[in-house]
Amino acid sequence: MTDVRNDATTEPSTSAATARQIEATERFAAHNYHPLPVVIAEGHGAWVTDVEGRRYLDCLAGYSALNFGHGHPRLVARAAEQLQRLTLTSRAFYNDRLGGFAEALCRLTGKDMMLPMNSGAEAVETAIKVSRRWGYMVKGVPPERATIITMQGNFHGRTTTIIGFSDDDVARHGYAPFTPGFRSVPYGDVAAVADAIDDADDTVVAVLFEPAQGEAGVVVPPDGFLRDLRALCTERGVLMVADEIQSGLGRTGRTFACDHEDVVPDVYVLGKALGGGIYPVSAIAADRDVLGVITPGSHGSTFGGNPLAAAIGTEVVALLEEGTFQARAREIGDLLDAGLSALVGKGLVAVRIRGAWAGVDIDPALMTGRQACEELMERGVLAKDTHGSTVRFAPPLVADDEDVALLVDAVRDMLAGARPA
Repeated sequence: MTDVRNDATTEPSTSAATARQIEATERFAAHNYHPLPVVIAEGHGAWVTDVEGRRYLDCLAGYSALNFGHGHPRLVARAAEQLQRLTLTSRAFYNDRLGGFAEALCRLTGKDMMLPMNSGAEAVETAIKVSRRWGYMVKGVPPERATIITMQGNFHGRTTTIIGFSDDDVARHGYAPFTPGFRSVPYGDVAAVADAIDDADDTVVAVLFEPAQGEAGVVVPPDGFLRDLRALCTERGVLMVADEIQSGLGRTGRTFACDHEDVVPDVYVLGKALGGGIYPVSAIAADRDVLGVITPGSHGSTFGGNPLAAAIGTEVVALLEEGTFQARAREIGDLLDAGLSALVGKGLVAVRIRGAWAGVDIDPALMTGRQACEELMERGVLAKDTHGSTVRFAPPLVADDEDVALLVDAVRDMLAGARPA
């Protein structure tokens, strides 16, 4: 790591270059985000540099899309090589990269088949369509009656169907009417899932859930929930569909968050880090008795499975098969636990950690989550708030011990300087 981190701890000021970029974005781009006032121009490893030359520790990592850090040399090399050869054919033809990617991802997940898409939301939509089709073709659910159980506090994407079963009013407002066929239960409550299955008159085809909820503030389910849910789904003939878009691919210290309880879902939903932070790549993976319901013309994507995406995805799988990133996530988690948990009662109300993923609840009498992220930015750390006074941390898995210490010190210093409102 280059020893220039102290440059990031000086208080930033908005210069003409920063203001110009922010003004253009605010004027010409729709206001669907509320970014911190920093304009990032370059990134290497766990660090980014803004247009003023200030460096920041990236503790969001593109919502875990950058698990391998900015510009990982193996991923960049693979992408650059493929860019010179072939980027897109559409699935109207075979290409010489998709087969290898499909085989590698099936090996990683232990599944028979995969179906490639682009964004995480597309992968979730694909899982919904596959679950419904499986319900009609295999389980025998009456036409147009399929029900999918979801969890309160979920975040699965931004399509109209997906936000329809969200309980986030900001995401939902102004977009109705929504797609029917979903039933929401409290997160982590297997008894509630069982009741919902019973009440749906055998029309439930799947339970869609996150093994750890990211947008909700890194909410980890109770011990045993994943095992109990697996047993329930098997018993009732319902697909267990795990959205591992944020929690998977090394983030929580295991290849998949479901691995923490040695559980294998019927369907893995993957994205974000599958593209290495370079290119949007997503997929679902399942056994043939599930994904076999997809037939030519029944689902597709112009860019899904393109050779550039497949080349990058294959290299991502190769990195994960080495196991070093999963091990590093566990080490980062131990450091975060030791540093952040000591601050509970000293400005933090609660800390939740799963591998290199942490959600901290700040005493709302001190500041909001947004204000905390602004304070952290001044100390050279970039993070993201959610739901009031909660802040999420997800540093790239290439962050070293000094990087993690800087993060903890920044939080400690921020809390020490805070005064009750």
